[in-house]
Amino acid sequence: MTPPAQPRDRLRVAVQKSGRLGDPARELLASCGLTWRESRDRLFLYGESLPIDILLVRDDDIPGLIADGVCDLGVVGRNVLVEHHLERGAAGRPASLREWRQLGWGACRLDVAIPEGDEWTGPAQLAGLRIATSYPQTLGRWLRENGVEAHPVVLNGSVEIAPRLGQADVVCDLVSTGGTLRANGLVPVTTILESEAVIAGPDHHLEDGRQEIADLLLRRLDGAVQLRESRLLMLRAGRGSLDGVLPLLPAGHEPTVLQVDGLEEVSVQILVHGPVSWSRLEDLKRAGAHNLMVLPVEGMLA
Repeated sequence: MTPPAQPRDRLRVAVQKSGRLGDPARELLASCGLTWRESRDRLFLYGESLPIDILLVRDDDIPGLIADGVCDLGVVGRNVLVEHHLERGAAGRPASLREWRQLGWGACRLDVAIPEGDEWTGPAQLAGLRIATSYPQTLGRWLRENGVEAHPVVLNGSVEIAPRLGQADVVCDLVSTGGTLRANGLVPVTTILESEAVIAGPDHHLEDGRQEIADLLLRRLDGAVQLRESRLLMLRAGRGSLDGVLPLLPAGHEPTVLQVDGLEEVSVQILVHGPVSWSRLEDLKRAGAHNLMVLPVEGMLA
């Protein structure tokens, strides 16, 4: 039985110390106004601007640290969180974690990949085959859902070379671009899990005042994530052109339209969440807009 967490008045967040999620997670937290003082081993960051400390660890350890109460929250891939959840279920232990927020970056897929040149006819094709993977529980769930009996071969790394080494027939591995699979003569044929970076936390409210700190952090994270692709589009247009300009504005917040003093013109601005293409700007100009500007947004609080 896991011992109860010790009372704390500071929030502790686990972040990958190295790997594809580590640096972006720290940059995201820094964009929320967090600053830290690093320990000598650079594995513990003491929060100075807010009572939020960062613990730098292996990504596979993050769910366990949250479950044991060592950390309160963690930035982790959904693939790691799902595998941890299924492992606990297989051991007869209740799920203790949930996904608090999806962060919209670090996207990847857990795919089944077969040798190039082989024809893919569906999950039944995998019956009796050896499947190399680092996610046996997630793969096992998918195989059961599809009524397939196969033989997972658990590897902690270099999954994609297992068929070349004779360790497996096919693989089930994380895929971002597919380049590593292609380099090893494999092609992804079906996706069993869509993943991205998420905030993971316990399935209950935090105690000792930490929930209030967590809520503050989540509000700032929501704003920071929304801000990553946000742009402020500004333009001017004659009043007679307004009916043609407004329908061409990209999707976003409700536009603000202001009369320009002394002129038969209006100033229009709109906050959009995503890039504004050159073709969009050209369409607006043809409709009668001018002085078009697309500006980055440095801060936003709804």
